Amino acid sequence: MVNCEMLCQIFKSKRNPEMYLYVEKTNGLKDIPAALLQRFGEPEALMIVLLDANKKLARANCVQVLQEITDNGFYLQMPPTTAQLLRRDGVN
Repeated sequence: MVNCEMLCQIFKSKRNPEMYLYVEKTNGLKDIPAALLQRFGEPEALMIVLLDANKKLARANCVQVLQEITDNGFYLQMPPTTAQLLRRDGVN
């Protein structure tokens, strides 16, 4: 069962544009695997937000984000694919 609400800190990657790492605020980055941090690059704190199942996120499902943070200690939002960018811009 996913936590209904969580204070979450979001980091952006300086190495990979549009890659974001969501973690529970109280845990920070301490539980993130070293290999992931190496790939992610130096994390830059972006914002702190209260997530709940009804929160709307631009490119992620909030329930999935909460579930993955609960299960794995983090949620990694990857950059959009070319197809996703084309759909976002209205190109079919």
